[in-house]
Amino acid sequence: METSPIPVLTVQTAPFDDQRPGTSGLRRKTAVFEGKKNYLQNYIQSLLSSIDLRDRQGCTMVVGSDGRYFSRAAIEVIVQMAAANGIGRLVIGHNGLLSTPAVSCIIRKIKAIGGIILTASHSPGGPVGDFGIKFNVANGGPSPDTVMEKISQVSRTLEEYAICPDLRIDLSRLGRQEFDLENKFKPFRVEIIDSVEVYLQMLRNIFDFSAIKSLLTGPDQLKLHIDAMNGVMGPYVRRILCDELGAPANSAVNCVPLEDFGGQPPEPNLTYASSLVDAMKGGDFGFGAAFDADGDRYMILGENGFFVNPSDSLAVMAANLAAIPYFRQQGVKGFARSMATSTALDRVAKAMKLALYETPAGWRYFGNLMDSGRCSLCGEESFGTGSDHIREKDGLWSVLMWLSIMAARKQTVEQIVREHWAKFGRHYFCRFDYEALDPRVAFYLMRDLEAIIIDKAFMSQRFSVGDHVYSVEKSENFEYVDPVDGTVARNQGLRIIFSDAARLVFRMSGSGGGMGTTIRIYAESFERDPERHNRETQVVLGPLIAIALKISNIHERTGRRGPNIIT
Repeated sequence: METSPIPVLTVQTAPFDDQRPGTSGLRRKTAVFEGKKNYLQNYIQSLLSSIDLRDRQGCTMVVGSDGRYFSRAAIEVIVQMAAANGIGRLVIGHNGLLSTPAVSCIIRKIKAIGGIILTASHSPGGPVGDFGIKFNVANGGPSPDTVMEKISQVSRTLEEYAICPDLRIDLSRLGRQEFDLENKFKPFRVEIIDSVEVYLQMLRNIFDFSAIKSLLTGPDQLKLHIDAMNGVMGPYVRRILCDELGAPANSAVNCVPLEDFGGQPPEPNLTYASSLVDAMKGGDFGFGAAFDADGDRYMILGENGFFVNPSDSLAVMAANLAAIPYFRQQGVKGFARSMATSTALDRVAKAMKLALYETPAGWRYFGNLMDSGRCSLCGEESFGTGSDHIREKDGLWSVLMWLSIMAARKQTVEQIVREHWAKFGRHYFCRFDYEALDPRVAFYLMRDLEAIIIDKAFMSQRFSVGDHVYSVEKSENFEYVDPVDGTVARNQGLRIIFSDAARLVFRMSGSGGGMGTTIRIYAESFERDPERHNRETQVVLGPLIAIALKISNIHERTGRRGPNIIT
């Protein structure tokens, strides 16, 4: 029995004025996407229309999600609209699940035009949580500013969208599904693929799996405790760390992806991964890690709960790249970090005589550097590290980096970090997040603070706090000129550099879920003397924090008594 072609409909709509994507795509409360008529459809149409029609016709796109609430419904709409807009083929993860690193990997592997990732990263899920849509371009990385601006322009004038409402797919069935559409010369194809396999094949070509397996299964077996935080990483952890590399099944917890992540924010830090911290403090495990919802961020803990600051993690990786077959074969071209990340990486780059690039926050800035062969390893202080194997930060890759280094050096996490400090010095570092601030209050606070720090008189300031004296060496609103294409990114954060390599950074976060504005304050202090490497971070940074609070007046201006989160 022949079936009739599926109708392609054009639906009238009205534009929304709040659909410009930010650093990590478009993030809003789930209720906005689910409850506002045509909100999701408008944004997907704007995204698809941002791709030139000639490139869009018959092209391949990748679609995945971190499994949060509303993902399945959103994927169905994306499939229906992709078909109606001339996309030829969609590659979707089994049950709609794909980690962000896996999406980047697959885009590059199959030469797709891009990928849509449904995630709000470490933000809470569920009906009252957050929802987000990221668009990664053909190099596998996040959309550059030009693409985000094009999406925004389309969204502000959109009057209609195209959709095939009768098109239905089965996300649970692996394999190809084909559909005949009205006015289409070729069938529209959807391929449901194993969520892990392509990514796993890539990792096999980067690391020495036999060395890692020996570490996890040998006579001196390293005991792991891995928390997938009920996000997308559960299947990856079980398949790669347990099945492939031999870690016992009970090494991994919270590996079932849940729509609300078990009621906890899937954020791998000391606050929200407290059960991992408690388990590691017991001394039964030698290595612990946690991942965020979509698998691009991670946290590392050593035996007895020894915490590895993300900036230190990046520097340790850089100093030990010779332990990784990929870097031995490919060579190391240079390093990059976001401006707010500690300068620990800079010291490694200097010792290795390699270029160091300092970028604004946002992984998209690393893409140009890697595509042009300037950068091999990069990272941010917000628990994200990656390399030129893909164009995203990569949590599980980072864990395998650490396990490879431990296998090569035959040392514990703490021994590796302390030896690194002894060689390069220790960068005490922390971040304070003031979340859900009134946007106007945050804007004027930052405006007034900028006026203070760029005033000529500020350059001669000396701050005395207790027995510490800090002399301002440089203060500015950070501006980045891309060394590849010359594009300029202005107003990327206020920073104050003191003469003893101490730093303060203030910046507003651009990836919130529509719940006010976040101001982040970063403090960093360098200590060369190994005898002073065992001090409490908050004690060391106390004087700098006092300066930050004084010059910003943040508590008085926001009515807060302190930050929401300290990392």
